Amino acid sequence: MNRRNWIASGIAGSALAAQQKLDQIEIPKRTFGKTGAQLTIIGQAGGRFPLISFEEAKEVTRRAFDLGINYFDTAHSYWNGRSEEVYGEALKGIRNKIFLTTKSTQRDKAGAMRELELSLKRLKTDHVDLWQIHSVSELDQVEKIFALGGAIEAFEEAKKKGLCRFIGFTGHHDPQVHLAMLRRYEKYDTILMPLHAADPAYLSFEKAVLPEAVKRGLGIQAMKSTANAKLLQTLSVRQCLQYVLNLPVHCLALGCTTIGQLEDDVRIAKSLSTLDESQLTELRDRVTRARIHGPRLEDWKRDTTLTAGLQKTYTGG
Repeated sequence: MNRRNWIASGIAGSALAAQQKLDQIEIPKRTFGKTGAQLTIIGQAGGRFPLISFEEAKEVTRRAFDLGINYFDTAHSYWNGRSEEVYGEALKGIRNKIFLTTKSTQRDKAGAMRELELSLKRLKTDHVDLWQIHSVSELDQVEKIFALGGAIEAFEEAKKKGLCRFIGFTGHHDPQVHLAMLRRYEKYDTILMPLHAADPAYLSFEKAVLPEAVKRGLGIQAMKSTANAKLLQTLSVRQCLQYVLNLPVHCLALGCTTIGQLEDDVRIAKSLSTLDESQLTELRDRVTRARIHGPRLEDWKRDTTLTAGLQKTYTGG
């Protein structure tokens, strides 16, 4: 064996040994707020399954479980219900080993209960661990949810009947709407919000909502850690995940659509580094300097520049 081949084989052997060592490490878990559930710090989300086939989605889901992930997120509305059907098929025989969530966008009691009934049928289970009021975006939706016959009545009834263990809500449009939801109700178990290195620069959930969720002891789920991959112009996937997982969150939902993405994310989770505040600030500053922030990046948030423009036109400015 010549020197070049000897060095190459040594590097390959070291890489294999490092991977084998990493394989023996479990994904870290955190206590999911006041629920007491132990969740892996990353979870598989089914929102991107429309990008792949049904069979591929099943393979990704099952591989996530095999890799040690125990948190599986979906919603009644994802892929017109097929995302829930993927989980129903892929998670057969292991339902009691995972934490299963789904969501409803209905704002009235009757509509929400109909969705839950169908969700349970698709998921092939008699209950979900967490049922969430999904994608609350406007203040008028908050009023509907808490009106007489509103969706909150369905969520309370479902929890009482054992159709779900915990209840919470989600959204990504406006942190003030999240705060309005929190002001209206004291009995949520969980909350889901977008968190990433560009969020603090514009309509920030990290600044406005996260401290309140921590104060209440809620189970805190994060999403959009790469800002739908837009942050990858400036940060690596590892940096994006590390940023979010160094915030006071319990689980980060990741919409993996390939086995490779999934395995990479698991490796990152297993080798998670602790970042101090100066390191977090450096990542925030990096995306700010690159001008990667605001409504063009976070197009799921309310566009305050558009609102300002309309007001300027109306006032003749």
